Amino acid sequence: MRCPACNEIGKDKVIDSRLTESGGAIRRRRVCQACNRRFTTKERAEEELRIAVIKKDGSRVRFRRDKIVVGIHHACYKLPIGDGDIEAMVDDIEGELFREHDREVTSRQVGECVARKLRDVNQVAYVRFMSVFREFNDVSEFAEEIQLAQDHAATASPNQQSLFEN
Repeated sequence: MRCPACNEIGKDKVIDSRLTESGGAIRRRRVCQACNRRFTTKERAEEELRIAVIKKDGSRVRFRRDKIVVGIHHACYKLPIGDGDIEAMVDDIEGELFREHDREVTSRQVGECVARKLRDVNQVAYVRFMSVFREFNDVSEFAEEIQLAQDHAATASPNQQSLFEN
């Protein structure tokens, strides 16, 4: 492992290891023996290499968890949703995709999975995500999606805060 502080390779020592993400990854605390800097690494199985995402244009790219994390972070910007909650959402999304798809999944299916998870967590994050995912062109599309989010929240999550005050 390369030290992020001094760039020495192979001069680190693992000082703590813990399972994270429901056993899907290992978090390791390391110390560089060259500069004494401590840093954290995560290890996970290379499952993402076995599934390809088919994009709108028909091209195929390997599945990348970090793209989902970035999308959800953008949707949750300045909302009361912590990094741990986002990681848990991404774990659920990734697990669902790997369970339901063997080798390929469309970008649309990935987006719909993310949208379902966000809809259950926060209406504002859901609408933000949908505005990018569905490429809204005018305000009426926003209004329709807001109405759908409100209808879903009323039936699925009666305790969730309303998107707009009545």
